[in-house]
Amino acid sequence: MRNILFLCVGNSARSQMAEGLARDILGSDVTVQSAGSEPAGVNPLAVEVMAELGIDISAQRSKSVDDIDAGAVDLVVTLCADAVCPVFPGPVKRLHWPIMDPTPKESTVSADELRQRFRTARDQIKGRIEVLAALADVPDGPPSDEFHASIRVADLATSVRFYAWLLGTWPKDWTHRYATFIRPDLNLNFVVVVSDGKELHHDTLYHLGVGMSDREAVVDAYHRAVSFGAHVEKPPRTTWKGTPLHELWLKDPDGTLIEIYARLTEAQLAEKPADEMPIFLVPGTEPPA
Repeated sequence: MRNILFLCVGNSARSQMAEGLARDILGSDVTVQSAGSEPAGVNPLAVEVMAELGIDISAQRSKSVDDIDAGAVDLVVTLCADAVCPVFPGPVKRLHWPIMDPTPKESTVSADELRQRFRTARDQIKGRIEVLAALADVPDGPPSDEFHASIRVADLATSVRFYAWLLGTWPKDWTHRYATFIRPDLNLNFVVVVSDGKELHHDTLYHLGVGMSDREAVVDAYHRAVSFGAHVEKPPRTTWKGTPLHELWLKDPDGTLIEIYARLTEAQLAEKPADEMPIFLVPGTEPPA
């Protein structure tokens, strides 16, 4: 993603603001262009609302998509929500962000409302480009064999009925507080948990989970997480109480817990210590005595 082209019909407002925002957010390592199928000149209000963010697009010009070298583009982002976007040929990666055109179709729009439309379009584009920037250099994550999720529900019976219909299977088991659905064909382990205000424990923990192939994969996921800069809530360890697992706990930027786990082999289960205390899998990660 080193050469990005933003497209809309007039190359007047949305794609011009996107060009300026992308250049500011993504930096000089990325080449950014914009164009349109019916270039109409840069809208002065686009220049004005971008200046509110300290970004000067007054020197940008409106261009035809026909003037863009297809060989110099590897990502095309179309921004039309209310018109047919320009067609750009070639085997490039494509994203579509439907942003409403801030220029009025009606003549009764006040100056203040018009500026607000441009600010809204600007901010929607800015948020999308910030996500694009966050995805620009994501390293390979840990390979997974299974996905596990737990969600909170108000009425267990009603929710179990709904998810039995949605997933096409009865839950594998359930208590008065939770039910567990298994779909091996989807590598899915899905738990619904009653939101009753009681303390969560290993059977009712609200979290996301990713199943790994074995103990070594969990340890590898730990090293990937450290390299990536993820928050490690609990380092990799083998636990015996509840469901015996090799597990690593991460925490996402909003505080949601992520369990990366692998089930124990029969041989590993036979190694369970008498005190059932966890065994830490990476030297130096044990808590202080």
